[in-house]
Amino acid sequence: MFSCSTRNPSANTDKNFDYDRLEKVADSVKVENIVINNLFKHQLLAHKNQQYDSARIVKNVYWPHKKLWDSCYGVIFGDENAYLFNNSKGMIAWNKSLYEKNRQEFESKANIILSMDLKKHFQKTLSQFNRLVPYKPKAKISLIFTPITGISFGGCNAEQFALELNNKEIDIPYSLEKALPHELNHLVYEHFRNADSNGGSALGQTIDEGFACYFTYVFFNRKMEKYEAVENMSKEDWIWYINHEKEIFTKLKPYFSDRSGNNPLLRNDQHKLFPDVPKSLNYWLGFRIIEKYVEKNGPDSWKKIYYLSAKELLDNSGYEKFIESL
Repeated sequence: MFSCSTRNPSANTDKNFDYDRLEKVADSVKVENIVINNLFKHQLLAHKNQQYDSARIVKNVYWPHKKLWDSCYGVIFGDENAYLFNNSKGMIAWNKSLYEKNRQEFESKANIILSMDLKKHFQKTLSQFNRLVPYKPKAKISLIFTPITGISFGGCNAEQFALELNNKEIDIPYSLEKALPHELNHLVYEHFRNADSNGGSALGQTIDEGFACYFTYVFFNRKMEKYEAVENMSKEDWIWYINHEKEIFTKLKPYFSDRSGNNPLLRNDQHKLFPDVPKSLNYWLGFRIIEKYVEKNGPDSWKKIYYLSAKELLDNSGYEKFIESL
């Protein structure tokens, strides 16, 4: 939609956006061990007064989170797209053209961020979060616009996290409220699962995502619907999974040990093993395994999951016996 814009990028429209207010936004905010980089700020300011400041892009967008651009974005979208992210020239080029095509949208997204007190929000979330978990997460999170979206709210590791403000799937206020506990739990679980030999397997990744969803459900005192905690599903989506539960587990179990990342459990969008599935398979299946583990071991037993391997969790959940009984 935005690539079809006929808006003249040289037109004087600064009066429609408060660049002076944006100038006052801190480049970064630190809350406990979490650093939030407002890289989007400089992606907009680089175009102030219709003069493109390419040096600002390098100094204030690329360098402050170089590992995110080089080692995450420069890798996950393939060698054919790496040149966009892992060098100054590529960053300068797409930040110019992307803004020109999407200026109105970017200013609208920036206004949403400007209306929020991010530091206060993170402080409140972390205060409750730290009462629940056995480890204080450390992370570097950048708020960005990017030419290829795919991360949404997440990253390649704790030091390479991003919130893609221009991702069409992102509702910024909702993500910062409901998805933040999910992402923080990934960081805590990552700290513990590094010792899990099954951590890199499809089962390990399934438990990781399912646990983040289940933790979100707990974080909001189990008052949100379970289906909302899992990828913000609808009730109808959830019913589809329940109706296909035995088939899902039976067909996907053979891929639990796979470490390639290219399997139907993690990439159903490519393999089409379940062409009609409404959302992701691994998020839902991981959630169900954990749900059964908690049903079997008590309402506070989810706290033990940080210390269990993915296989131990599955074995102690009783989920396979549950499937056999269906």
